Amino acid sequence: MTTPLNEITITSVYKDNNGERVPLPKRMALCTPDMEAAIRAVSAPVAARGGRLFLSDLFRSFDMQLQSHMDFVNGKKTAFSPPTGGSMHEAGRALDLDVDSLGVELSDFWEIARPLGLFPIIAKPDPKVNESWHFDCRGSHHIVYEYYTSGKGTNLKPYTAMAASAILSIGVTVEKFGANQKAAAMQSALIRLGQNIGNLDGAIGNKTRAGLDAVGVPFGDSQTILVALEGLLQLKFPQEFEVAETGGVAAAPSHVIQ
Repeated sequence: MTTPLNEITITSVYKDNNGERVPLPKRMALCTPDMEAAIRAVSAPVAARGGRLFLSDLFRSFDMQLQSHMDFVNGKKTAFSPPTGGSMHEAGRALDLDVDSLGVELSDFWEIARPLGLFPIIAKPDPKVNESWHFDCRGSHHIVYEYYTSGKGTNLKPYTAMAASAILSIGVTVEKFGANQKAAAMQSALIRLGQNIGNLDGAIGNKTRAGLDAVGVPFGDSQTILVALEGLLQLKFPQEFEVAETGGVAAAPSHVIQ
């Protein structure tokens, strides 16, 4: 199975006609199981300090990410928003919170969030900096980030490679890989399983085949290979595949890999 997206109910920054905060809209209230666990885990210590999480963003569909990027390009928003295929929001692995209403210092939130798997996207906890509100749950895709940071992959920037890997893992297409979506998903899996296969680019070569041999998956039908690799990933990273105790698993988003 691909990494599921769980439905989650969480209070948002948005308000109803009476000025009361409402839950994050359902189309956005989706996240991977480990992101859900991180949100629930971080909420308790924040609440213990008198704070609370109010989200403005969580999951973005392909169309939502495209609109966000175009709003940045056209100057409707000042905070950078990458093109489709480059945001962890598209994988249900990024959240944007209301820093002003957090109720605790941002530096304190960093200390709480990091051990629980939520990574800030900026270098220092400065609430005046754009994207101070953005946190990622990288999961196994942090391996892809480190893989590219170390120079083992060279065709993408480390963060873009990580985001592409995460998006592929939920079964959604990444345009830069064209017709080679399944091949790219295989490569993402192999990198996370510790194999050096060169670039994450969707081109199956000798290194990718050697990686498959190394993890004991014979080369053949692409769907059969993916199922086998996903089985290995579930064993290595079970927290990324757990179904929510309540709410169940959401329907697959659009632009699903066929």
